[in-house]
Amino acid sequence: MMLIPTHHFRDIERKPEYLQPEKCVPPPHPGPVGTMWFIRDGCGIACAIVTWFLVLYAEFVVLFVMLIPSRDYVYSVINGIVFNLLAFLALASHCRAMLTDPGAVPKGNATKEFIESLQLKPGQVVYKCPKCCSIKPDRAHHCSVCKRCIRKMDHHCPWVNNCVGENNQKYFVLFTMYIALISLHALIMVGFHFLHCFEEDWTKCSSFSPPTTVILLILLCFEGLLFLIFTSVMFGTQVHSICTDETGIERLKRKHQPRERRASWKSVKETFGGDFSPNWFNPFSRPCDPEPLSDRDWVRQVASLSDMDNTETTEEQSEERKDEDSVEVIDE
Repeated sequence: MMLIPTHHFRDIERKPEYLQPEKCVPPPHPGPVGTMWFIRDGCGIACAIVTWFLVLYAEFVVLFVMLIPSRDYVYSVINGIVFNLLAFLALASHCRAMLTDPGAVPKGNATKEFIESLQLKPGQVVYKCPKCCSIKPDRAHHCSVCKRCIRKMDHHCPWVNNCVGENNQKYFVLFTMYIALISLHALIMVGFHFLHCFEEDWTKCSSFSPPTTVILLILLCFEGLLFLIFTSVMFGTQVHSICTDETGIERLKRKHQPRERRASWKSVKETFGGDFSPNWFNPFSRPCDPEPLSDRDWVRQVASLSDMDNTETTEEQSEERKDEDSVEVIDE
């Protein structure tokens, strides 16, 4: 017999249809392997386009304002190769982060048949998401933009028009790292170019007029400084999350629930794809494939129903319970 904990009675009264598994639409048939993942969000698409535009603007200024007009061919060739390689890796990482399924939970699998197939035992509980009618495995959270529950969701990033989750965190980390590197490289080249132009005639250090050259360089300098700070902070935050095995959402909610965490090095290897190798920095190599969810992954263990009812409810827990509904088996 399935019972519902008393602390969910308010949810039953507010949204009774979500607590009836028979109301859930059966999950759609999975698409073919390699099906592209893309979020149709206007704001995210606009931010992704702006990201590409800013990288291409930096490419234009670096090549046509600083490197091509330079009379030092060795300097131009070396810096051109380095900058273009980093820009290519940054855009490739952006595409992979945007077009990779971040770890979406099958939609609509909270059906009566599926819950019965789990054969829940006393002390076991299943959490269902009322928004996408899915059973939520541990550490999964619902994204209102993607309209799906995402495993190990860190946050939704509009700049990549996707969630950062279990399957694409590597690409997001590489994206922030390469953007920070090309920003730093561009700033260094702008500094050298200004020094060169101050020593030489401004009309000889660029194919554009001096006022246009100055405006283009100042805009690039502002862009490089802004993105260097922003992406460096994001890169550090993501590396810290990976090493501590704690997502951004888990830090914000500050749950004081005991959870077994993986060792830092093991978490890093799983995120980037095995032992340390050049493939860690390759956006075209996949991270370790996550193991398919088994029946036990859908079920969470609790001490007892009375313990749950006697637990103090914090504000964060109350908000979470508005989005999660549980079904517990007390006896057969």
